[in-house]
Amino acid sequence: MNQHAKIYSSYNNLFFFYYADAQQCRFEKTNGLESATYFEAIDWYKNLDKVSTKVLVKEMGMSDAGYPLHLVMLSNDGKFDAAQWHKQNKAVMLINNGIHPGEPDGIDASMMLVRDIVTSKIKLPDNVALAFIPVYNIGGCLNRNSYSRANQDGPLEYGFRGNSQNLDLNRDFTKNDSKESKAFAQIFHLLDPDILIDNHVSDGADYQHTMTLLTTQYDKLGAGLGGWLKEIFEPQLYKGMSDKKWDMVPYVSFETASPDRGMVMFYDPPRYSSGYAALFQTIGFVPETHMLKPFKDRVLSTYAFSQTVIEKASTNATELIEQRKKARAEVIKKESFAFRWTVDTTKFSLVNFKGYEQAYKPSDATGLNRMFYDRSKPFTKQVKFFNVFNPSNFVKAPAAYIIPQGWYGVIDLLKMNNVAMQQFTQDTLMNVEAYLIEDYRSTPRPYEKHHKNSGVKLFPVNQKIRFLKGDYIILLNQPANRYIVEMLEPTSDDSFFAWNFFDGILQQKEGYSDYRWDDLAAEVLKKDPALKAKLEEKKRADEKFAANGSAQLDFIYKNSPYYEPGHNRYPVYRLQRK
Repeated sequence: MNQHAKIYSSYNNLFFFYYADAQQCRFEKTNGLESATYFEAIDWYKNLDKVSTKVLVKEMGMSDAGYPLHLVMLSNDGKFDAAQWHKQNKAVMLINNGIHPGEPDGIDASMMLVRDIVTSKIKLPDNVALAFIPVYNIGGCLNRNSYSRANQDGPLEYGFRGNSQNLDLNRDFTKNDSKESKAFAQIFHLLDPDILIDNHVSDGADYQHTMTLLTTQYDKLGAGLGGWLKEIFEPQLYKGMSDKKWDMVPYVSFETASPDRGMVMFYDPPRYSSGYAALFQTIGFVPETHMLKPFKDRVLSTYAFSQTVIEKASTNATELIEQRKKARAEVIKKESFAFRWTVDTTKFSLVNFKGYEQAYKPSDATGLNRMFYDRSKPFTKQVKFFNVFNPSNFVKAPAAYIIPQGWYGVIDLLKMNNVAMQQFTQDTLMNVEAYLIEDYRSTPRPYEKHHKNSGVKLFPVNQKIRFLKGDYIILLNQPANRYIVEMLEPTSDDSFFAWNFFDGILQQKEGYSDYRWDDLAAEVLKKDPALKAKLEEKKRADEKFAANGSAQLDFIYKNSPYYEPGHNRYPVYRLQRK
């Protein structure tokens, strides 16, 4: 390097450190009273990208608000190929911010964290790679106000929970109604993170802790990875936060109930970020700062949590990566999956909970007696934490699923989630297991834009089905097995059937007029003595049925060749294991 080049390089370095060091976000400029706007956050990262080789900002998909999602990538070596990160055995972390923009703590904490890494105020270990979504719910972030978080202490302005479709994006990770969730899937599978952090602020009881933590349900990750998380990694996070003077406690699951009854670990089905991550053997953390703590403290504790996870991920990188590899190998071979989890009230651990005594006084608003938490009477006690769940509703996985190509809405989402599949090259007649939907319940009021189906009762039948050239077969021999089974089995809580993707088959398309069918029904009974005997048996057993001519005609119709075979037949077919 010649003398001029050295001088130029030295000048650039001085300018870089001066610029990055001097850059303060709105949170810092207002001493923790205000949060960055969406545009401020994006400009912040773009400016850091300009002055540091450690940072890359890229657009990744679109949002319902019409603005692109951004992904911020950090790596000490200035290389931003996620596949290469994994080949280098880096622990890969994805941090998501602003899914609920009224809870903006992570937005501001992450801005400062990235800057401090760039300026070497804190160290990014060489065996850790980071990625951030600066603001996930852009529409909600643009909808700034000072009132929608009535129970929350600051900031002065913040975003709104609903996105541009008024969707709660932390209920959208499997149904994918939003452009945001589709972009998230693209980001998630590009990175294949070992750890996902999704920053939030909690509602509920009042207590002394600033930071609480919701962790992926251990059992869903498998005995190896889940056990390692529970026994090794998570305790290190609690210790690390305590060392930073932020005593952390598991997510507080009660509001006015007595803590003496204990706390229950949050059940996170796949509609939630941590539940979705678990489908792909990614450890998910949802830090929940306490709403009644000052915004400044909440942001600083969120910063400390991200810093702690980085430190412990680096220390445990080899074991973390190995445990995930083992979990993936296990899920490929797994033959049975549980879809329901119930807390085991006989098993618990003890946590040190720092709370406040409850008391009562007349309400200034209503004049009636009201409960309040008396902050002049703090306490510390050991509280039972129920964090063991018993599995149920086991379903044996088939060798493969077959989906007709007409259900492209589902097929597209499967592809988006890295599900490998093949298409039939010619029309094919196959013997498969089909589900008949015998019963289900739909919610009378919409939940996140859907009238969810639940209480599904199935009647499995073996049938010969003619599949067309172009229909899809999905083999259960891949890392996405848990996602595939959870989404395609109709009794799963967050399956595509639960979210109404297949409701078309629940409506009968053809029918008959009683007066015309009556003659045909008589002919059907003459030709089918077994059906006639079945009808007579039902009439003997059911007096109301015996006295109802229309019900009998319907019975004959639904047991005849005239009845459409696709009505109530679930259009995802199972190829049984040999």
